[in-house]
Amino acid sequence: MRSSMSRHGNCSPTESLWDSLKVARLHGRHLATRRAAMDEIVDWLGFCNARSLHLTLNCVSPLTFEKNWAAAQRGQAALWLQLWDS
Repeated sequence: MRSSMSRHGNCSPTESLWDSLKVARLHGRHLATRRAAMDEIVDWLGFCNARSLHLTLNCVSPLTFEKNWAAAQRGQAALWLQLWDS
């Protein structure tokens, strides 16, 4: 991943992600190897996607939001098929 830059005072989602990562997991820590740093970042991203609640997603995790969205899409597709067959 690469950090993005936007105008002053207009934080992009990528900038916000990097800031949260640095504050939550990396601030003040010294990781011995590049691999240790990568493992820490992957672990943090896994937490954010699976368990971290997001206000913009009605207080559910991104993974739960996507599962709910996919289920709703399948439900709509099934409804359309029922209407098509009748």
